Amino acid sequence: MNDILHNTQLIDELIAISKEAGKAILKVYNSDFDYQIKEDSSPLTKADERSHKIIVNSLNILTPNIPILSEEGTNISFETRSKWERYWLIDPLDGTKEFIKKNGEFTVNIALIQNNTPALGMIYVPVTNETYWGSKKVGSFYSNGRKTLKIKVKKKDRNYISILASRSHPNEKLYNFIKKFKKSEIIQKGSSLKLCLLAMGKADVYPRLSPTSEWDIAAGHSILLGAGGNIYDLDGKEITYNKKSSFLNPNFLAVTSKKLFIDIVKHLNFIKQ
Repeated sequence: MNDILHNTQLIDELIAISKEAGKAILKVYNSDFDYQIKEDSSPLTKADERSHKIIVNSLNILTPNIPILSEEGTNISFETRSKWERYWLIDPLDGTKEFIKKNGEFTVNIALIQNNTPALGMIYVPVTNETYWGSKKVGSFYSNGRKTLKIKVKKKDRNYISILASRSHPNEKLYNFIKKFKKSEIIQKGSSLKLCLLAMGKADVYPRLSPTSEWDIAAGHSILLGAGGNIYDLDGKEITYNKKSSFLNPNFLAVTSKKLFIDIVKHLNFIKQ
């Protein structure tokens, strides 16, 4: 476990853990389930809770010396977690709204954060049995259960831009952003699948101009880094983790290159307002 990023056995274990969590999620998904509304107004299902237990218990066995922060287990003080140099950051069921709508666009997210940056990310899509994983140091990969491919972001066509938008979080600023481009394609996707599509080379930018939390994007951020992209706040600073008591991210642009980020912000300063 000394060189955790090059540990293929660890990757295999994380894939197995995410798939086990995915099976538990699908059992609920294929049933007549109910849900609750949490204090932050987001929905919570039995699937979120079951996935959380599976991942946390498995990671505690696999890496007992690495602490864990989960969306369903946030009662850890900043005083405690600010001392962590390395920890697991998980979203047991990213895209609960998509889960409730039964459109299949939800994921299991597991990220390893090291020195406030994503060092490793794993995203599993239970409905399609697709897995994405990667890091800046070793690159990023995709598997559909039959074959595994190394993935990279695409080079943007100068006269055309492909923009990713959330299915469940419409936003007036986002629509204003989109209107500024003469030739554009809009792709709507739920959960962290938007970051996966960027890493796969299927889009150019994912503008997020409404609230997200650190566990929503950490795994996808790592995969995007491994594929050659990144996520920046609107001032051009790379998104970091566990540097404040709040888990909320600033508004951001997930892009295939820093050059694209600069080009967009240069012409679209209104998005900072």
